[in-house]
Amino acid sequence: MQIHFVIHEVFEGPGYFEYWALKNGFQISYTRLYLGETLPTDALGFDLLVVLGGPQNPSTSQDESPYFDAHSEKSFINEAILNNKAVVGVCLGAQLIGEALGAGYATSPEREIGSFPITLTQHGLSDPLLGSFEVEEIVGHWHSDMPGLTKDSRVLAFSQGCSRQIVRYAPLVYGFQCHLELTSSELPPLIENSHQLLADHNTQQFVQSEREILAMHTVRMNQLLGEFLDRLVNKYLQYEVK
Repeated sequence: MQIHFVIHEVFEGPGYFEYWALKNGFQISYTRLYLGETLPTDALGFDLLVVLGGPQNPSTSQDESPYFDAHSEKSFINEAILNNKAVVGVCLGAQLIGEALGAGYATSPEREIGSFPITLTQHGLSDPLLGSFEVEEIVGHWHSDMPGLTKDSRVLAFSQGCSRQIVRYAPLVYGFQCHLELTSSELPPLIENSHQLLADHNTQQFVQSEREILAMHTVRMNQLLGEFLDRLVNKYLQYEVK
């Protein structure tokens, strides 16, 4: 298996995705956009594409973020989907998947930063890739927006502050607005680059303090992500055999 990561910011890395890939002996490649690296010329050189988060949204222009080209990313994501690759988007990555498939992203009803519960929908409860999830799980959050929905997509999980936490766009294509990949070592740099978002934690219902965020329990949500990815890889390999 070849895993390709699209990374928007140095402080928002692959986290547990990378640990899972290395643990399984998979090959890894990266496009680190913040370093000026360019996307691959095609989507044929990998099996799983993981598009990570960032402070941008799909409407962010290159004047605002010179190394972020939403149009190119959406085209690349769409090519991966058309070539039957497994595709997972996180936060901004999930929003870009929705946009690539023709669904505009939206502002989340609430900003969520910290660890809060998500609840599986009936579609989520019946999705075999989420078979390790309980009806309610506490996971990481770091967002103000949420992915759009296509006519074929299904919302698999929601939270009190956001109605679209996990979305299945196609059998091999999933968007996670929530952050199951966060590890304890990734929290300090995220906080360091989010002081403005955290400043009003006393007045925002779903924004935790720095102290609360640093106390986030990541083991369970990392385990859930790993088991989801194991199931996704198995499903991808079944499609490959066919």
